[in-house]
Amino acid sequence: MRILHTSDWHLGQHFMGKTRLDEHAAFLDWLVQQVEQHRVDAVLVAGDIFDTGTPPSYARELYHNFVVTMSRTGASLVLLGGNHDSVAMLNESRALLQALHVSVIPGRLAEPEQQLITLHHSDGAPGALLCAIPFLRPRDLLESRAGDSADDKGRALQQAIADHYQALFERARARRAELGELPIIATGHLTTVGASSSDSVRDIYIGTLEAFPASAFPPADYIALGHIHRPQKVGGNEHIRYSGSPLALGFDETGQQKQILLVELNAFGLQTVTPLPVPVFQPLARVKGSLQALAAALPEAAAAGTPTRPVWLEVTVTEEDYLSDLQPRVQALCEGLNAEVLLVRRERQGRSAALLAEQKETLSELTPEQVFERRLAMEELAEGDERELDRLYAQVLASLREQA
Repeated sequence: MRILHTSDWHLGQHFMGKTRLDEHAAFLDWLVQQVEQHRVDAVLVAGDIFDTGTPPSYARELYHNFVVTMSRTGASLVLLGGNHDSVAMLNESRALLQALHVSVIPGRLAEPEQQLITLHHSDGAPGALLCAIPFLRPRDLLESRAGDSADDKGRALQQAIADHYQALFERARARRAELGELPIIATGHLTTVGASSSDSVRDIYIGTLEAFPASAFPPADYIALGHIHRPQKVGGNEHIRYSGSPLALGFDETGQQKQILLVELNAFGLQTVTPLPVPVFQPLARVKGSLQALAAALPEAAAAGTPTRPVWLEVTVTEEDYLSDLQPRVQALCEGLNAEVLLVRRERQGRSAALLAEQKETLSELTPEQVFERRLAMEELAEGDERELDRLYAQVLASLREQA
């Protein structure tokens, strides 16, 4: 059984005002080629298909065109909702796409049996059992109880997620007893303990649940995860993996080799996992230095671009003196180069770490917790008052996220 594991497409994303339409279209064409080339039986998309719950029409069109193209390959397609996806929007075409042998699991379904999918070989024989688990929202699993602390909610949610996995896994075992020896696969869209994320990942925090322990997963033969954009194994386990995003979704992901995962299983379980490198459809680069150093570094960075596909640049200028015309100066250095400056940062030397961080960061890059932390640091408060404010702010955030 050959599976392609991918996730976090974020169709419809705008990167600092730039559309990713051409990149996403090129990636999806390439993905179909991999399905055909490697004779893949099923493709699993582990969440965050879209960048927002209300994606632009061109992103929806791209999605539906891909589904139609995939249906012609004969491979099964399983699409799972992530925290960026709208359950209602994915539900709109769910019944229609079933006619194309596409399984859409937008959120936890009312009937657990609907989340247990038998994946078939190209000849129609059963090849694997899939516990299709999307991003699980607290309201899908828990009843809100007055008086529960953030810690209580976190522990309850963690246990509820573990119970959901175990219940579906037991159903898979029962079905395997009927169909014969088959590998069991599970999916997920969440943060696990020890996973290394990037700035463009939106944190999923409910109460104090910052990460789901890998030990709480059931003993599936392979666990296909989404949400973290950096491809990686979880806890060194070959069978628990994030495929990562196919495109760099932030400048901090520049230089990462993006990939999808070709997973081969047989009746005895997992055989091999082969990363398939995703081509770079839009070059990005980060350049840092004084204006004098940038004059030499920018042409080198721009060498990866072309007149029709210039490199998108993040430029950090390290200067002692305050320069009010920094942006025009950097733009002037890029004249005639196959490069486009999307972000200019200022970094001054010899200041405190807090001030340095403040100068380098933009609001869109900070979590709500970090914004509050920065603001709190500007006040002179007693230690007890600071702890109390932290506690109250955490409670407000937990309440808002539970309602989201």
